[in-house]
Amino acid sequence: MREALAALARGEVVCLPTESSYGLAVDVRSAQALARVTALKGGRPADSPFPLIAGAADIARALARVWPDAAERLAARHWPGPLTLVVPARPELAPEVVGPDGGVGVRVSSHPVASALARGFGAAITATSANRSGQPPAATVAEARAVFGDGVACYLDGGVCAGTPSTVVIVGEDGGLRLVRPGAIALDQGGA
Repeated sequence: MREALAALARGEVVCLPTESSYGLAVDVRSAQALARVTALKGGRPADSPFPLIAGAADIARALARVWPDAAERLAARHWPGPLTLVVPARPELAPEVVGPDGGVGVRVSSHPVASALARGFGAAITATSANRSGQPPAATVAEARAVFGDGVACYLDGGVCAGTPSTVVIVGEDGGLRLVRPGAIALDQGGA
């Protein structure tokens, strides 16, 4: 973990286990790190921003220009867990993490390794799947290493990761909810 935290601080890429697959983490405040992970993945469509993991809800809230009550209720009920909330992004966030609608997607992970890394780093990190764009995500460290090799500074092994991807919900400025991707957390019609 110490090596991974040091790599993030240097603007390098870390491979980490998440609830669903292995992911690639970088410091979202570093343009160099974001460019590095984009290049590793073989590009990134402009309409597909990198999802983020925060170590705690307050770090997630700090990414938002507005944090509606609906986001607070969902976070309180489902975090830590595989629920990504897309909230209105602060204007200073990098374009790589902001979608075309102006939202940033963030979750507080329930995976012990991903959670420990994000908490230890103290700032949001990317949680993009460990794969080249258009390919299936890595389910093991060995699969990720076979694709990225020395392009990744540190690999954290969490065993096999083959879960269901996170549920993704857009939370509008007015608190309106829109399910973007059904996933590991089933939400009722009221969004709870």
